[in-house]
Amino acid sequence: MPFRNPRRRAFALAAALAGAAVLSAPAAAASGPAQAQARGAHSQSTYSEADTASASSSGKTLTVGVTSTIDSLSPFLAQRALPTQIHRLMYDFLTNYDPTDDHPIGALATSWTTSADKLTWTYTIRDGMKWSDGQPVTAADAAWTYNLMMTNPDAATANGNFVANFAKVTATGNQLVITLKQPQSTMLALDVPIVPEHIWAGHVKDIGTFNNDTQFPVVGDGPFILTGYQKDQYLTLDANPDYWRGKPAFDHLVFKFYKDADSEVEALKKGEIDFVDGLTPAQYESLKGQSDIVTNDAPGKRFYALAVNPGATTATGQAFGDGSPALQNQQFRQALMYAIDTKTLVTKTLGGYGTTGSGYIPPVFSTYHWSPDPSTAYTYDPAKANQMLDAAGFKKGSDGMRTMPDGKPLNLRLMGETNRPDDTQDATYVAEFLKAVGIATTTSLVDQGKLGDTEVAGNFDLAFDSWTANPDPDAVLSIQTCATRPSAPGKTGATDDFLCDKNFDALYAKQITEYDPATRADDVKQMEQVLYTDAYINVLYYPDVLEAYRSDVIGSWDKQPQPKGVYWGQDGYWSFWSAKPAAASAASGSSSKSSSSSTGLVIGIVVVIVVVVGGGGLVLMRRRRTASAEERE
Repeated sequence: MPFRNPRRRAFALAAALAGAAVLSAPAAAASGPAQAQARGAHSQSTYSEADTASASSSGKTLTVGVTSTIDSLSPFLAQRALPTQIHRLMYDFLTNYDPTDDHPIGALATSWTTSADKLTWTYTIRDGMKWSDGQPVTAADAAWTYNLMMTNPDAATANGNFVANFAKVTATGNQLVITLKQPQSTMLALDVPIVPEHIWAGHVKDIGTFNNDTQFPVVGDGPFILTGYQKDQYLTLDANPDYWRGKPAFDHLVFKFYKDADSEVEALKKGEIDFVDGLTPAQYESLKGQSDIVTNDAPGKRFYALAVNPGATTATGQAFGDGSPALQNQQFRQALMYAIDTKTLVTKTLGGYGTTGSGYIPPVFSTYHWSPDPSTAYTYDPAKANQMLDAAGFKKGSDGMRTMPDGKPLNLRLMGETNRPDDTQDATYVAEFLKAVGIATTTSLVDQGKLGDTEVAGNFDLAFDSWTANPDPDAVLSIQTCATRPSAPGKTGATDDFLCDKNFDALYAKQITEYDPATRADDVKQMEQVLYTDAYINVLYYPDVLEAYRSDVIGSWDKQPQPKGVYWGQDGYWSFWSAKPAAASAASGSSSKSSSSSTGLVIGIVVVIVVVVGGGGLVLMRRRRTASAEERE
């Protein structure tokens, strides 16, 4: 599946609870920070290489290499990992996650109280905050954002699951009051960017198509201001000098797009960029010990899985697509679990930088992570897989390959992404594992867009899937609920692989209304057990995050969680907000690459990015977020 953090986010809470019981931002900032105003409001078509070069030549610049893509820069539409991370830099959320251990802390809201029945939440909005055009940030902005998502299905595309249980949202002075239909355990984890009503009100009519990427600077209230974007080439942000927590030390952030991680690694070595993540083990090892380069290996928030098409259906149960009927057989799916050697994948594909998979929530989130009892775990056992396939009627022919119970050939389509390195290697291993038990496969690795289109149509059998989870598991759980399936065949839904299990849905509805942490954690673990037992998703492993940065440009910055966390993919903006230039870079007033002249960044864009970028996402990452995102990822 496309990497997403999330490729798409879930919109399942309303239906689950029932079963259990805009915007255009940068429209035109009339005024803004001196730095942003000096650059002007450029359209996408006129934002030139000279503009990008000037960003690097005036002040300190931190340049990040990326291979993922942006589906939208609208916080109402974006579901892939990269844009959702960008939005954390552009907009404050109601609350944030502490960089040390991910517990909820104040952000736009400084404090909150709840009624005795837990149905009314009152948030006190921070005084003195301003949008980057000088207008005050108010509780009314938050109420307007949530109300739009509650009443406009297009505005709910990315984050609708968070507000589906809201009955009413009002603002009086600096007080934001949210009334719920039923208790909701995510009220301190509402990962929804709050936008300025005075900017986005003019775009309500086109909220489903407006991508927030044509006029700059974009009005926001986060630590950075979006100042430019050229699809699959670059994205630039300037430090917000009036940010309430303090102005970032780097004046500019530049995201440069590359077609693959190998190109990023070479750019890092040459000093053309300052940071890369998502490295393969070989790339990571090649950077260890390099002069002026620091590497970081951290437990990841992402799971990597092999997902099946259980038979694509709409939210009303209408079947479509051409998924193999074999995958609707539970015994067949369970046999696939026994057939795949996940330890080999961790050793060979990850080079040991990761752990074998089990439960749906990664072990870095220990409160919610579930692992099966060893006696019931799907350990690698090809003999058992063969026995189960025989018993289910998938007989072997004279060539050793199996047929369907009706005698027709059995051949599963295995799909993955071209720009996700794991997929290339894992496809080879998985095909060999399945062949060893008599199952033929046809492998197809395509770009993220084509893979997404194929999945939406329901025309696949097996696909690699990757999502990044949040500290609160609700979003990544909700993508597996029945209600997130599409409204009609071929339409995009918030679902991940069309899963619909009534037991899972009942547990989802229960956990979202549960305020007792221990009881809720138990509910979540039961949900993971349902997914595992029924073999809808084979979580192959949890990859470590492998990153590297130039220490001659970045002197220090914060990980999350501390002390052994990640720089990229944080739940918050801590890394880029906290980043301090290295002493030499700070003394020169610019990054090492920008001092080489204003053409340095331009060359990176013109020469490298011309060959650049088709590729993938962080769908959702995905991921999930994924899908962190994702993918959300």
